[in-house]
Amino acid sequence: MSTKVYFGGGPCGGHGGFRPREVAQYPDTGRRLGTDPYGRAIRDHHHGEQADPLYDVDGGRRRDHPIAEFYFGAFRAESDAGAWLAEQLAGPLLDLGAGAGRHALYFQREFETVAVDRSAHLVDLMGDRGVEDTREVSMFSLREAFGRDRFRSVLSVGTQLCLAGSMQGLRRLLCDLAYVTTADGRAVVDSYDPSVATTADTFGFRPDPTPGLAYRVYHYEYGEDTGPELLFRLFSPDRLREAAAGTGWRVSVRRHGPSGGSQYRAVLRKRGAG
Repeated sequence: MSTKVYFGGGPCGGHGGFRPREVAQYPDTGRRLGTDPYGRAIRDHHHGEQADPLYDVDGGRRRDHPIAEFYFGAFRAESDAGAWLAEQLAGPLLDLGAGAGRHALYFQREFETVAVDRSAHLVDLMGDRGVEDTREVSMFSLREAFGRDRFRSVLSVGTQLCLAGSMQGLRRLLCDLAYVTTADGRAVVDSYDPSVATTADTFGFRPDPTPGLAYRVYHYEYGEDTGPELLFRLFSPDRLREAAAGTGWRVSVRRHGPSGGSQYRAVLRKRGAG
């Protein structure tokens, strides 16, 4: 049985697409595929029904996915990182790949916030937790889901943009973000930086001989369920700027985590905007 990696593709200017590409074979282990173990495990955790760990799996390596730490801590707007993030965003806000709704729960008190995720389990969970506007939408179908200039800002943290899978896919996704944001719009995105040596220690890391680029490859397992293989295209700040050329965005970068850490957040601002 083949597995699938999801990636965006195509030149800037078209509609986004969430296209599967077959890349590997699972052995016949009897595990069920394509049942969203990631979203189901997070939903089960919230309802006190999680019977098994959620695992990140890369070949023979596996690790427990820290659900409580990653998804259920409150957003701390008073922290340095939280205050910086809040300063970048304005409503209407699109919370892209919103997960369990940590950011949406805070920002919907400040301005209109639309929280989207491609997992039906997580969309239901966000509603259970009190997120007011939730939608089951793929980040690679934004033009189909929303009109031009619908949002003033976009939040996409958790390295979701890396699922674009290629520099061409990243550029196409940046064009889609430009399409759904206003002329003074902003977006906050993040990635691991392959030009930082410690990025090679990241789970699922795969090197690339091209400077500033690398991959991560892994999948999720929960109980008897196995999710699709995920391909993340990691890009340095310079590579993000390269992808943004011609999309209408200019890029500024803020490091987060320990000094010199491998993760960074970037603010995309429309060219010509203040």
